[in-house]
Amino acid sequence: MKLLKTLLPFAFATLAASAAAAETMKMSVTTSFANSGLAEVLLPEIEKDTGITVELLVVGTGQALELGANGDVDAVLVHSRAAEEKWLAAGNGTHRREIMYNDFVVIGPASDPAGARSAEKAADAFADIANAQAAFVSRGDDSGTHKAELKLWSAAGIEPSGDWYKAVGQGMGAALNTAAGLDAYILSDRATWLSFENKAGLELVFEGDPALFNQYAYLPVNAEKYPSVNAAAAEKLEAWLTSDKAKGLIDGYQIAGQQLFHFNAVAE
Repeated sequence: MKLLKTLLPFAFATLAASAAAAETMKMSVTTSFANSGLAEVLLPEIEKDTGITVELLVVGTGQALELGANGDVDAVLVHSRAAEEKWLAAGNGTHRREIMYNDFVVIGPASDPAGARSAEKAADAFADIANAQAAFVSRGDDSGTHKAELKLWSAAGIEPSGDWYKAVGQGMGAALNTAAGLDAYILSDRATWLSFENKAGLELVFEGDPALFNQYAYLPVNAEKYPSVNAAAAEKLEAWLTSDKAKGLIDGYQIAGQQLFHFNAVAE
């Protein structure tokens, strides 16, 4: 009993020290970061190396930035530069740091009824789909992917509408499921497409246009605007995301032998 009484204070002190060492921060991220499986690779290593438990709020880019603008998260990881710069200009964040990139791809029925495979540019592929009035699924959710899609329609000189164009207002995985069910075309980030299991009769029908480049950036929320923000944890996380350890994990993450993301961060 005496030994137990001696050990108990030590045990409680150890637990208290562990609890004190643990740190939590919230980060809003795009669905593609979560759906790709990369988050499952990075988060345990982040916690091991920094002691920070990162809680993810998985939404589209528009919602992710809104969470940051409301001070509901400590940092944001998204992929729509124009929206990010507008968000920063409003004083919601301190700066923008590019972390990694991949690309968008046009997915469609294996039979390719619109002939998108023969297009020279992504905008031409979109024009072919519209001219054929082939079924097209749009995320329609103000995400980075949705913004990229709208930019391509604009480049094609088309304002999509009609029964063939179906905006679902959902994340990338759910939108791909809808496209698979309808045997429809869709714009997807490459990472989510490669990790998507319910491909049904869909295939990658167009890729490689520089217009499909997809940059991901990290934006710490402005602690001067929102004093509750854990700026210290956000700074530690940024340092980790721009480290050689992060580079190895990001560049090394593959599905079916294909690299899903490319590290392009340089620590300041």
